[in-house]
Amino acid sequence: MDATIVPKVQKHYPVLLKEIISVISPQHGGTFIDCTFGQGGYTKKILDFQNTNVIAIDRDIESEKIANKLKENFEDRFIFKNIKFSQLSNLKLKNENIKGVIFDLGYSYTQIKDPQKGLSFYASGKLNMQLGLNTFSAEDAINKLDEKELEKIFKFFGDEKEAKYIARNIIKERSKNKIDTKSLVEIIDKSKKRKNFKVHNATKVFQALRIFVNKEISELIFGLINSAKILKKGGILGVVTFNSLEDKIVKYFFKSLSQNKSISRYSPVIEQAETLFNLTQKKPIIPSDDEVNKNPPSRSAKFRYAIKRTDFYNFDTDVEEQFRNYIEIENYGDKL
Repeated sequence: MDATIVPKVQKHYPVLLKEIISVISPQHGGTFIDCTFGQGGYTKKILDFQNTNVIAIDRDIESEKIANKLKENFEDRFIFKNIKFSQLSNLKLKNENIKGVIFDLGYSYTQIKDPQKGLSFYASGKLNMQLGLNTFSAEDAINKLDEKELEKIFKFFGDEKEAKYIARNIIKERSKNKIDTKSLVEIIDKSKKRKNFKVHNATKVFQALRIFVNKEISELIFGLINSAKILKKGGILGVVTFNSLEDKIVKYFFKSLSQNKSISRYSPVIEQAETLFNLTQKKPIIPSDDEVNKNPPSRSAKFRYAIKRTDFYNFDTDVEEQFRNYIEIENYGDKL
């Protein structure tokens, strides 16, 4: 779901819930990691099955309130941690039978309507876009980064064709006034040569800023790598994406580790598999027409999953190098 658009739905729906449950098969028991707990939709459904345990994580501290209520009913089977999913290795797992790791990279209606988060271009006041455990805000980026850096953020994270003009006009405006949400939307409107009446003019820039502020590219890459390490043989790694860049990263990660020899040369030779993952379905699973009608923001969702073929911890992947350009752009934030 594009977090910059206020959806018509008034509550959060866990996207592709039936399809995900069918893939991860919690009826057989085991421990599952919900990397984007949010409103708890996936976790609640998994815990409905006996002999299941869920370790849920979320960078948004607001999710802890929902987690605490859930824990009242599932104290022995549910754990919540307020961490980013790139920090999965911090869970210090011992002998847990990790059967599935699930990511939903969208945002809930609750997050979007929260004026303090400033995710929507319909909001007013300070630019924020911090989803938790951040080091800088969108306001910092807009008012401090140079023109070329802003242009690259808009171009590569938002696929914004007018990135150069928008960045240039931001620099001009901020020399006179500090830029907030309303003034940024006005700058974008004035900078766009072609008006799109189906999609708000600010959609791509707001998406780009959200990705940049939350370092969503490196978070996803290292979240995938760490998830693959903690999964047991036969475990499922599944990801729901909502934009083409996210889907491109997930697709590359799964494809490269299911086609090439991906086990590290330092791993034991005994029973060593040629590839880390098995892809039983190469095309993504998308929402049904019925789901899109009930929950319009789900229309851009794509669910990809892979099955781990081996218990080995070490494997080689070039996914970080493949998307190095995006990570380098994210690193502009280090000076803020």
